[in-house]
Amino acid sequence: MGSTPGNIMVPVAMFGWIPVVLLLFSRLQARTAASVAFVAGWMFLPVAAFKLPALPDYNKTTATCVGILLGAWLFDKQRFSEFRFNAADLPMIAWCTAPFFSSVANDLGPYDGLSQTMYQCITWGLPYYIARIYFTDIDAMKTLALAIFIGSIIYIPFCWFELIMSPQLHRMTYGFHQHNFLQTLRDGGGFRPMVYMDHGLMTSMWMVLGVFLGSWLLYVGELPEKILSVPTRYMLMLLAFTAIMMQSVGSLVLLVIGLLVIYLSSKIKKPVLLIVMVAIPHLYVITRTTGIWDGTNLSGFVAEKFSADRAQSLQFRFDNETILIDKALQGTLFGWGGFGRSRVYDDKGRDISIADGLWIITLGQNGIYGLATLIIAIQVPVILFLMRIKAEYWKNREWAAPGVMAVFLAIYMIDNLLNAMINPVYMLFSGGLIGMMLKNSVPEPSASAITAMQSAEKTHDITPPRTRFIPAPGSALLRIIH
Repeated sequence: MGSTPGNIMVPVAMFGWIPVVLLLFSRLQARTAASVAFVAGWMFLPVAAFKLPALPDYNKTTATCVGILLGAWLFDKQRFSEFRFNAADLPMIAWCTAPFFSSVANDLGPYDGLSQTMYQCITWGLPYYIARIYFTDIDAMKTLALAIFIGSIIYIPFCWFELIMSPQLHRMTYGFHQHNFLQTLRDGGGFRPMVYMDHGLMTSMWMVLGVFLGSWLLYVGELPEKILSVPTRYMLMLLAFTAIMMQSVGSLVLLVIGLLVIYLSSKIKKPVLLIVMVAIPHLYVITRTTGIWDGTNLSGFVAEKFSADRAQSLQFRFDNETILIDKALQGTLFGWGGFGRSRVYDDKGRDISIADGLWIITLGQNGIYGLATLIIAIQVPVILFLMRIKAEYWKNREWAAPGVMAVFLAIYMIDNLLNAMINPVYMLFSGGLIGMMLKNSVPEPSASAITAMQSAEKTHDITPPRTRFIPAPGSALLRIIH
């Protein structure tokens, strides 16, 4: 087993997480256990990886997925038989296997291809599969949404500690900084919290997701009235304030766009705004790879209206994308593969390129084929949701959580144009939405549900209905929801 940085808490947490997940499955409803395991594991396990012989690196995603699958096998075995393969699963399979074709096409050998494919399957495929077996109905998606919202609430004091004291929690707990500390420094002073995630941008997006889910669930009357006897409205306000103080402008802009899209779409009863969001990555990729647009007009606008420093940073990003695009298009349909072959080097062999967005990294390593499968794999659930659920129903209590998840997946693909923040929880949205949309019938809202929705809009009643999302007294969820 390869060494990993940090203190004794790293192996204790990483290898002790599987027994904890099994304990969750023995005590909680299976879907609740899976939700808690994913959210808590992603929030608190160390950003570390153990190298195992002939196996992919053992990281927090591996630990969580293995724990959930083992828990399902021991306590909920019939769940596996409920999975039915569908053509809608093909894009995810194609994306997970793209590294194999890249390695073979570049004569890097099948071993390298299989190794990279296994990593891709664990990072993307296993969370997707777990969602396909556990989060394929409305109640399960509500449970997942509530787990994420509560998780973001729990993160508030940790974020404020690092806002004030600097990002030190990962070092204090596990003995090392998970990322370059200098990148946490903000213009004008202050810090961007990382807590226990890979990067401050990832933590910011997590908090923004909590605000997005909480705001829309509150609006439609699906958010619990209190958590631990504290009014949820106040928690949501504090969560939103914390997200703002983290100073991630991009995440906040995407949050505002997401809220406007889901609100206006439900009001005008047309999904055109979400369709535009789905189209943006395609338009960006086409215009950048063909050279139609170089980004100078956008950076000029930013310099004029906002900040010269931000404009310079933005144009630097565009310039790096340009040289990386040129290098990528010199490769095969399946890209250059790994080992830094997609990077750009000067005459002395020094790497002179910086790749920020997941899209440009994928284009270089996995080519046009890999980039196409990535975009399709992320957007197929959104497209299926658009086809099956009318926009006017997105503000219905039944479809509030899935609606936010569909919009967020569209947001996530846009974020991938700028950043490379891979979060397996987002693939739970993907697998869950596909599972829901592939059901034999997607129920129309009942008359009573529509009446309740309209009443909630008028009275802003946020007392949730009695469903498995808010179970009967005595259940595990009501230990924290009052």
